[in-house]
Amino acid sequence: MEHVEQSVAALSALVGKGGVLVLSGAGLSTESGIPDYRGPSGIRRNAQPMTYQTFTRDPIARRRYWARSHLGWRTIARAAPNAGHHAVGRLEGLGLLTGVITQNVDGLHQAGGADGVVELHGALDRVVCLACGELSARGELDARLGTANAGYAAVAGEVNPDGDVDLTDEQAADFVVVDCTGCGGLLKPDVVFFGETVPALRVQTCFELVEKSAALVVLGSSLTVMSGRRFVVRAAKLGLPIAIVNQGPTRSDALATILLDAPLGAVLSRVAWDLRG
Repeated sequence: MEHVEQSVAALSALVGKGGVLVLSGAGLSTESGIPDYRGPSGIRRNAQPMTYQTFTRDPIARRRYWARSHLGWRTIARAAPNAGHHAVGRLEGLGLLTGVITQNVDGLHQAGGADGVVELHGALDRVVCLACGELSARGELDARLGTANAGYAAVAGEVNPDGDVDLTDEQAADFVVVDCTGCGGLLKPDVVFFGETVPALRVQTCFELVEKSAALVVLGSSLTVMSGRRFVVRAAKLGLPIAIVNQGPTRSDALATILLDAPLGAVLSRVAWDLRG
C-alpha cells in the first residue's frame, strides 16, 4: 500500500507539471461495464475480433457480425463514463493535458468531459459506407436494423470488447442486413478492424502530439499491439517521462518512469483531487 501511495503521489506531481499526453486503452472502460481484451492477468480473452478481410469478403460472416453488433450496441450506447473518464476530463479542464489518444471506440472520454480526443481506432457511434464514404450516425442504422428485423428473437448475452455479443450461426441466420441508403454500398462501423490500417493522417497527428508534450501517461492499456505502443516507444526515444497505470503487466513496463498496478478510477480520481486547484 505504501508503494501505491508513493506512486500515486509521483503521478500527481508529474501531471501537475502540465504538458501531459494521455494514451488510453480498454482497461479504462472496464469500470463502465465494457470488458477489455486481456484483463488483469494479461491473458487474452476468448473473444475473436472480426477482420476487415472477412467482413468485406464473406456475406455470411458480415451478417453474423451485424446481428451480434446490433444486439451489443445497446450495451455500448447505454454505457456511462466512469470515475477515470471524468478525472481525465477534469485534468484537461485544468489545462494540464496536451491531448488524449484513445484506442477505445466507445466515446466515453468525450462523455466524461474531454474535448481534445483523437480516436485512434475510430468510434462505434458512427457508420461509414465502404462504397461512397458517407458517414452516418449509428443510431440511424440501429433504427433501420430494428425495423428490418422486427421479429428477430435472439437475446443478447454479455457484450464483448468489440461491442458485439456471442451468437450461434443459427441465431444469426435470419438476421437482415441493410445497406447504404445513398448508393447501396456495404456499411461498416467507423472503426479500424483487425487487418485494417489506421489512417496515416491520424497516426501523424498522434506522433505530433507526442512530440509537443512533456510527458506521456498510459491508462488501461497492455500495449500489446504496436498500434498504441509506437507512441510509447517514440516518447521514450524523446526522453519523456512515461507513467503507466494499468491492472496487470504491459509490454512497455521497462520504459516506465512511474508504474502503477491499481484500479484506474480510484487512482485518477485521487490525482484529479490532488490537482483540483
